[in-house]
Amino acid sequence: MTNRRNVILGIGGTLALFGAGAAWRVTRVPDKAYQPWEKAGATEIDPRLDAFRHAILAPNPHNMQPWQIRLIGTDQAEISCDLARRLPQTDPFDRQIVIGFGCFIELAGIAASRRGLKLEVEAFPEGAGNARLDARPVARLRFVAEPGLAADPLAAFIRDRRSAKVPFDLARPVPAESFAALQAAGSDLTRFDHTRTEGDVQALRSLASAAFEREMRTPHTLRESIDVLRVGSDEINANPDGISLRGPLFEALSLLGADKVRAEAIDAQSDTTTRQIARYRQMFSQTPSFVWLTGLGNSRAHQLATGRSYLRLNLLATRLGLGLHPVSQALQEYPEMTPLFAEARRLCRVETGETLQMLARLGYADAVAPTPRWPLEAKLTRA
Repeated sequence: MTNRRNVILGIGGTLALFGAGAAWRVTRVPDKAYQPWEKAGATEIDPRLDAFRHAILAPNPHNMQPWQIRLIGTDQAEISCDLARRLPQTDPFDRQIVIGFGCFIELAGIAASRRGLKLEVEAFPEGAGNARLDARPVARLRFVAEPGLAADPLAAFIRDRRSAKVPFDLARPVPAESFAALQAAGSDLTRFDHTRTEGDVQALRSLASAAFEREMRTPHTLRESIDVLRVGSDEINANPDGISLRGPLFEALSLLGADKVRAEAIDAQSDTTTRQIARYRQMFSQTPSFVWLTGLGNSRAHQLATGRSYLRLNLLATRLGLGLHPVSQALQEYPEMTPLFAEARRLCRVETGETLQMLARLGYADAVAPTPRWPLEAKLTRA
């Protein structure tokens, strides 16, 4: 197995071979993959396309972007799941995928309000698969003109929304008034809550670290991530989904061949895996607060509602200048994670009949780059 020293030596040799050209390569960014963020808000004659150019920026598990959009008539659309983009190892019941669809729908509705349109949502109009999603639509949407409708105030923050996968500033605790403002993310089907003591924070830091290591050390869940690993700008631009690795180190590694990175990373006991676990452990340790959303049930309706609440939570945090980073590993429903999922429920004060749907880190952090996205045109299907 390639060790760290050999990889670094290989990078140095490659840079020497390519000279200035390599220096340019390792400082690139995947501009093509970021273009959907720039195109959101561009003038569209069809307001549905305007709404969906924003909706495709929604957070979703492993950045799989599973949505398929079919326009119907002049004011409707049908949203379904690309079944090849589910995550059967870490999300065996498609619960997190459905939450991602809730984020998409809420973002479409917020964007539509800018054009004076209210979004009417008919969830699972042909029924829902309870164990797994199937080819039936997730939602049918109707865009309805509503005179006097004001734009949702959160619309102004759509393009600034991020998943802040970085250490937070421990010297800047989240103020109580921010938690009070974030309460607005809850709904009739979901409840917002947060850590209240340093003991709560410490316990969830440990839980998040243990759950991340459990996923990384479990071969079948690790492989699911490695299969969608994109190393360097070329791969990210070609497939702007999955887990992106970019920056000078990964651009240099891509010169050696991204397959070498994947071959090292697929070993659950490798030095690469151990370093990744250590990096996330350090990041989790720099978390001043955690927040979560509890579903008052676990039906598909509760899952969609959770996604809609989480999207609003993310935008509310953005408006407050806060970073939000979902840490979903402990909430995954495969057998090896069961004890940690039970511990998460206990720490987050989840009652009988409820489901802990989302858990996230919250704090202040430097700005981060957007997550790559497929263009809207790649997600439109024809009747």
